[in-house]
Amino acid sequence: MRTEATFRALADLTRLRILRLLGSMELAVGEVAQVLAQSQPRVSRHIGILCDAGLAERRREGSWTFVRACSASIEGASLCGGVLRLLADAEEDDPAFAAACDADRRKLAEIRKYREEEAQAYFARHAGDWDELRRLHSSDEAVEDALAKALGGRQLGRLLDIGTGTGRMAELLAERTEHIVALDKSLAMLRVARAKLQHLPADRVELVQGDFSSLPFAAASFDTVLFHQVLHFAQSPDAVLAEAARVTRAGGRIAIVDFAAHQREELRERHAHARLGFEDAQMDKLMEYAGFDPVPAIALEDGELVVKIWIGERAAERRKAVS
Repeated sequence: MRTEATFRALADLTRLRILRLLGSMELAVGEVAQVLAQSQPRVSRHIGILCDAGLAERRREGSWTFVRACSASIEGASLCGGVLRLLADAEEDDPAFAAACDADRRKLAEIRKYREEEAQAYFARHAGDWDELRRLHSSDEAVEDALAKALGGRQLGRLLDIGTGTGRMAELLAERTEHIVALDKSLAMLRVARAKLQHLPADRVELVQGDFSSLPFAAASFDTVLFHQVLHFAQSPDAVLAEAARVTRAGGRIAIVDFAAHQREELRERHAHARLGFEDAQMDKLMEYAGFDPVPAIALEDGELVVKIWIGERAAERRKAVS
């Protein structure tokens, strides 16, 4: 009986703490183990109990396992949602539980900050040869041509190029835009992009330092938002896409160029990839939660890794994002 399994799963403080962490974002099992200062096998057992009770969902990605709180699409989602709300209320009413959960979130923030700093250091080291690194994985020319076709013949209006890197995509699409904002977290990357884009009219190109998880722009500022080989660096791609949706006008579009799901585990360590590509169903779900209506993906299979292009249109009313 699902109800009995649910309440059995809740009869442990560690599992309650895990659910509070998962209530805000999808996490790798290893991240949860680090936060709780428990062994990964022990944490995996707790997560297994939560999943068996329908309170959480697991997803394999290479040698890593990611886990998230139950989604609206699974059986028993109403009961699960009620449990998550109950735990939020419990944190309001129980100071000891609130202190434990707050400490968990602080430790998680430290872990994620360290990983982001590692990725940022990698970007800075490779700012000068970023385009060359991309060519190791796929044909830039084929991808660029496919992206141009996927975006169709219409003008792109105000374009936000998130994680612009060397500025290559901003340069490629410049003729079809009213205005380009090329954003990157790395000052080293922006210096490279500035040099590449200096031939374009100054009033049509803007370079901005910023993070894709907290975009420094007002809501509904752009007609087109582009992620070119960027989303696999996101620890929480659902939150990143929700933020992209916030700055996209109704009827505007998002274009995501990234790898299809793969097993190249070394990309985590060598190139700071947080995600080993994306499956179509996974990407469609991420887009829909953020408030985009996805269209069928385009696959380019001429490289060592398959490159996918996903396009979505911003719905008139944004759906509630699910973590």
